[in-house]
Amino acid sequence: MNDEAIRIFSLNTSREFGKNVAEHLGTTLSHHEERDFEDGEHKTRSLINVRGQDVYVIQSLYGEAGISVNDKLCRLLFFIGALKDAAAERVTAIVPYLCYARKDRKTKARDPVTTRYIAHLFEAMGCDRIVTLDVHNLAAYQNAFRCPAEHLEAKNTFVQHFVPLIGDHPAVVVAPDFGGVKRSEAFRKTLSQKIHQDIPIAFAEKYRSSGVVSGDMIVGEIQDRVAIIIDDLISSGTTLARTARSCRSKGALKVYAAASHGVFAKESNRILATPDLEKIIITNTIAPFRLTASEVKEKLTILDTAPLFAETIRRLHSGGSLVELLESPQRMAPSL
Repeated sequence: MNDEAIRIFSLNTSREFGKNVAEHLGTTLSHHEERDFEDGEHKTRSLINVRGQDVYVIQSLYGEAGISVNDKLCRLLFFIGALKDAAAERVTAIVPYLCYARKDRKTKARDPVTTRYIAHLFEAMGCDRIVTLDVHNLAAYQNAFRCPAEHLEAKNTFVQHFVPLIGDHPAVVVAPDFGGVKRSEAFRKTLSQKIHQDIPIAFAEKYRSSGVVSGDMIVGEIQDRVAIIIDDLISSGTTLARTARSCRSKGALKVYAAASHGVFAKESNRILATPDLEKIIITNTIAPFRLTASEVKEKLTILDTAPLFAETIRRLHSGGSLVELLESPQRMAPSL
């Protein structure tokens, strides 16, 4: 790519992902410094001149051992502020996984709406644009930010992966709850076009109250089909396990689950070990470090989204179309 007036940084906890993105762009990451102090405070600064530059900062916002999600968020925000103070022309936050996006509305009295609060923080630091992948609630995300909020989808990456898995078998795409119907329908439509098969959609019943999930009914054509459950993220795995069990009880040949973000809470090691799930496919926006059960790890396939983010940066820098990027099929993303 023409790297004139462009700089790409990746904070340390997302460095491998950032290096992969830079390699796909035919460039290298710009140098920066992250320094920790004894009292838990820290600073991050660019080691190169960014005046008048188009700057991209890569950081996936999830908590892990030794560094919390709040630490990662603060480092990213403070670095964006430092870059703007250093006279960067434009700073774009590349956030493969956006933290706090699940709390996008008030469900109980005096609830917070953290999606909006996160947007305020980015804007206060002078962030010119944010890019993320498959947020929990697209409308809430788009309405929370006043700066441009770009939304990428793993849909085409998943479609390319599932084509050989389905083969000549009839398939069905399953939404694990009513809220996921639009996401599942978009995937179903693209997959149908790719394999020239009129794939039906099904949806599962789901109710959640005080953290307890209930509902076992599933509506749709499941019998003798390969069922593909589509969701935005996996936490405990309860929703996927319940949906997979319902699909099996309805006569599904195989049940696959695909989700963009593998959060994998501790209990997922037990819940996702169910034999009802044949395979679990995620992307590499979050490292699956919480998965320790061999029965679950053997089912897991991780797809690379670095090519998608790289092409997004290329187009944002050159003025290309993101609509065309998301609508056109992408090449097969390699598994890790």
